[in-house]
Amino acid sequence: MSQHYSSVAVVGGGASGMIAALTAAEVPGRHVLLLERQQRIGRKLLATGNGRCNLTNRDAGPADYFGTDPSFAAYALTHFRSVDTQRFFAHLGLLTTTEPDGRIYPLSDSSNSVLDVLRFGLDRAGVELRCSFPVEEIQADRRGYTLRSGTEQVHAEAMILACGGAAGAKLGGVTDGYRLGKALGHRRSSLYPSLTRILTDPEYPRSLKGIRVQAALTLTRHGHVLARSSGEVQFTETGISGPAGFDLSRAVSFGGEGQMLHLQLLPFDEEAVFRLVQARQKQFPDLETSELFTGMLHNRLGRVVVKAAGLSAAAPLSSLSETELRSAAGQCTDFRLPVRGVDGFEAAQVTAGGLLTEGFDPETMQSKIHPGLFACGEVLDIDGPCGGYNLQWAWASGRLAGRLGA
Repeated sequence: MSQHYSSVAVVGGGASGMIAALTAAEVPGRHVLLLERQQRIGRKLLATGNGRCNLTNRDAGPADYFGTDPSFAAYALTHFRSVDTQRFFAHLGLLTTTEPDGRIYPLSDSSNSVLDVLRFGLDRAGVELRCSFPVEEIQADRRGYTLRSGTEQVHAEAMILACGGAAGAKLGGVTDGYRLGKALGHRRSSLYPSLTRILTDPEYPRSLKGIRVQAALTLTRHGHVLARSSGEVQFTETGISGPAGFDLSRAVSFGGEGQMLHLQLLPFDEEAVFRLVQARQKQFPDLETSELFTGMLHNRLGRVVVKAAGLSAAAPLSSLSETELRSAAGQCTDFRLPVRGVDGFEAAQVTAGGLLTEGFDPETMQSKIHPGLFACGEVLDIDGPCGGYNLQWAWASGRLAGRLGA
């Protein structure tokens, strides 16, 4: 049971670290120390959901997660579900709202509200917060753990490693957790950026910069399907962004050379799109071919599809053959972008990979090597798709780690 730990140090003041500290502090008389390398806690949390903080997803479940052994996450996620996250934050005073797609946000639409109630909770629970304390070394002995930062050191009977991952370096993403975990005998998997922009051949995206479209995406390599997603896509100067693109970025990171991104730009098959453009041709024979998809696609996107089909933009629609119309329809339902990779950890929202979960107990998050050492959140080799899933893992695993084996 956890009650014999009279002092606990939590390394990392992000989402998982804050909820772990709050949970650990629920035992009366226990001293909980939250250590953060930056000048303030929760910086990455403030940036999530474009500043709105998509704090969980109604539909989040164990089947949604990735890792060397994604089943490791099942216990935490089934014992602290999305509804439990909402109850936890409601107890702290946060009002939330659920969008039709299952994403849950603070009713204020501001991530500051989430961080504020967490700070209030930490203060009320008596958690000691020490910022600008980057943990450089941890020593384990029979009495617990000694954590050093420069000339300073603290001691605790138990500790929770909640350092986060390498993603989002500008907001505090670091590799500290992997280094500290390795020094304590734990191994990690390879690290890849996830939930980030996909880089493609820029010829078409450059002229489409800023355009958003609902699309179905398929990622292939040498003709074999690697992954699929659907939803909002935003074109950037160097490729694509947006939730649907982010969800494929993990597969791109792992996929190797020779990948191709296929976009279905209208929710119809090729034959249905052919009938639409054929009707357009009959209805407006004198219209320029550049207007073939006007009213169906964003104007700039429609013109790029025409260009990709190899058609003359200035020619009248009446001059197009059936073969040319079918080519345009084919481009609309299978708009291809050769993949060059993904943006790096600097721009990524999540790290795919981390400390191998085989070294931890899934029912407690406790190390199998060192009693009294726990880990949670992004530092572990578990990650999820876009839409609140990664924060749900942070809350669920942090809550479990904070129980300290109870």
